[in-house]
Amino acid sequence: MSFTLKQPALTVSNSVFDKRSSSITCRSLFLPCLNLQNHPKITLLSLSKPLYISYFQSFNEKPVILCKAYEADKSPSPAAAEAKSEAAKNVKIGTYFATWWALNVVFNIYNKKVLNAYPYPWLTSTLSLACGSLMMLVSWATKIAEPPKIDLEFWKALFPVAVAHTIGHVAATVSMSKVAVSFTHIIKSGEPAFSVIVSRFLLGETFPPAVYLSLVPIIGGCGLAALTELNFNMTGFMGAMISNLAFVFRNIFSKKGMKGKSVSGMNYYACLSMLSLLILTPFAIAVEGPHMWVAGWKEAVSEIGPQFIWSVAVQSIFYHLYNQVSYMSLDEISPLTFSVGNTMKRISVIVSSIIIFRTPVQPINALGAAIAILGTFLYSQAKA
Repeated sequence: MSFTLKQPALTVSNSVFDKRSSSITCRSLFLPCLNLQNHPKITLLSLSKPLYISYFQSFNEKPVILCKAYEADKSPSPAAAEAKSEAAKNVKIGTYFATWWALNVVFNIYNKKVLNAYPYPWLTSTLSLACGSLMMLVSWATKIAEPPKIDLEFWKALFPVAVAHTIGHVAATVSMSKVAVSFTHIIKSGEPAFSVIVSRFLLGETFPPAVYLSLVPIIGGCGLAALTELNFNMTGFMGAMISNLAFVFRNIFSKKGMKGKSVSGMNYYACLSMLSLLILTPFAIAVEGPHMWVAGWKEAVSEIGPQFIWSVAVQSIFYHLYNQVSYMSLDEISPLTFSVGNTMKRISVIVSSIIIFRTPVQPINALGAAIAILGTFLYSQAKA
């Protein structure tokens, strides 16, 4: 509600009109007393509840004070404000997940297209890291993203993380160059089993019985899927397994070495990409080499055309983006929520790749995949 007082311009803090007063009301140290007998046209309000000033404006031209107020019981409710904040947070998390899954699906599809036409996983892995590193350097230079404040100790702590990340990245790419995308991700859903084994026997950690029981469907499902895979390839299978082990060590090194380092998820992954690129490049040259790359590139362009270059660019950009979003989401959600989101991400990648590439799947193979993914979900719940 609002009211206008024909008084000299003054500072107002709080005022209350009282119905019981017939002539003069004065409840404020700052507001002059109002002689209501001189203003018969002013309607008195019944104010059994206090009024709080929410708006104040003074006019220099005329001696007028304009005030707006609200009753105490109509003020913003703390519970409503908290519910609104919680809803906004859920929308933000949902946006992160949807973006993460969508970017990951696009990357896997284009990555497989590139590897089908250009079977050089070491170079493909290098291009992905190089593209992401370049994107972040440009973002820092143009102030789109705030550069991190890091020192030599940060890079020392990051080095073992980068080594494990490099191995896991290359191994997964090698796997996808040999087998179907769906099969690689089915085997990669067995990562929790590697995590428990490494943490138990190398770090001496113990887990509740429910965690160990959740490994039974994970291992059984992955084994069933592998045995019934129509296009099984040992190199592809071992690549996915090595990737699982490497990413487990990456997580362990990250928790130990990066503890206490105040770097955002986006900048952390940017630094990780740059260091991994420096580690991977000489090995990529040694394993494949420029001669093979140039010959294979010419052949791919001649068969597919300029669209091949577009596919390489898309897979390189989307690799960085989906990883960046996943690391950014870790700043907003709990590890449990992230694990559940990661499980759902694998389901979306497996289903979409089967549909797009028309991968033949036997019922028993699909059952193995479902069991393994269910085990991964149970594992995340058991560790909560």
